[in-house]
Amino acid sequence: MAKMGTVWDRTAEFLSDNLPAVLPVALLAFFVPACVSGNLAVMADGADPRLATTLALVNLLLAVMLFWGWLSIVGMSIDSARTAPPRRVVARRLPAALLVWVVLFCIVAAVMIVPGSLILGLFGADLDAVARGDRSSISQLASGALVLWLIPVSAAILWMMARLILTTSIIVNERRVFGALAQSWRLTRGHTLPIIGVLLLFILVSLVAVLAAATVFGSIFELVAGGGSGLSLAFVLTSIARAAVQAILTLVAAAFTAKLYLALSSEAGLREGVYTA
Repeated sequence: MAKMGTVWDRTAEFLSDNLPAVLPVALLAFFVPACVSGNLAVMADGADPRLATTLALVNLLLAVMLFWGWLSIVGMSIDSARTAPPRRVVARRLPAALLVWVVLFCIVAAVMIVPGSLILGLFGADLDAVARGDRSSISQLASGALVLWLIPVSAAILWMMARLILTTSIIVNERRVFGALAQSWRLTRGHTLPIIGVLLLFILVSLVAVLAAATVFGSIFELVAGGGSGLSLAFVLTSIARAAVQAILTLVAAAFTAKLYLALSSEAGLREGVYTA
């Protein structure tokens, strides 16, 4: 059985051996979007509709760039012999990967929002006010019922994440679209609990690392550059530090999922064939 420790070792080995190749992708696709999106969120607060629409479009483009970077790192991790991102392969797989994950996101959003809205409505909450950000109409009873419902739903989503974690790697390597979901489901059978453990550990480490970067560097930059609201110098510098941590975490996560795919596909007796354009 594939061991998570071995997968982590292969991930670390790949990143250390291919740092000159993966670093430009991480900077362009992970660091820049994380840095810019953090500052755009401040600009969008109280912005007029035209500016808000423009900022939303920019955020969308940044999300696509991040997804391109993820596919590039996955492709390089699957074929470690490559010294540059497989641009042709990524360009051809990007629309399929985006389609699959957008559909999955819409399904998860519907599962979260529709029943949650029904629960709030049953307990007398003003849904229009809630949609505007006003939570004053939500009673304690409604909040308790919503939490009780979200706990099993969150557990189910975590389980689904573990079963579908290989989807992007399969799309890149096997030219599948929605069939990648079924293939990921098959390959992760019998490995769900170890994968969930890795996911929980990674989420915890990520939250602590990002929070520490924001708190420690934020305090230092406020002392050096002064405080202030909005896009102050301290805020921009803190967002850069936070984006650097997020970029590292995203890079590690992308490489890990690819190495996990190789380990589980090898265990299942599948050929670890290199993708073709």
